[in-house]
Amino acid sequence: MMNTEVVNEEAIVMRLRSESQEYQQWEQEHRKLEDTLVTFEVHRYLTPEEALERKRIQKLKLAAKDRMMEIIRRSRVGQA
Repeated sequence: MMNTEVVNEEAIVMRLRSESQEYQQWEQEHRKLEDTLVTFEVHRYLTPEEALERKRIQKLKLAAKDRMMEIIRRSRVGQA
């Protein structure tokens, strides 16, 4: 059953990527934040300001992911 849920979620995500502008915007934002976080990886040590900014971006990225998951949940309920 778990495997079927994963396949169903993948199908929902594929559909949302092509049909939902809201999902597309959150996914793009999530990707942009991930790219920004990668820039912090090149630093061996972060200044307190950089560490704070990194934490802020991580929280924004998590919020974007939460929104994407909410859209997936709403879509799943709409299919039932």
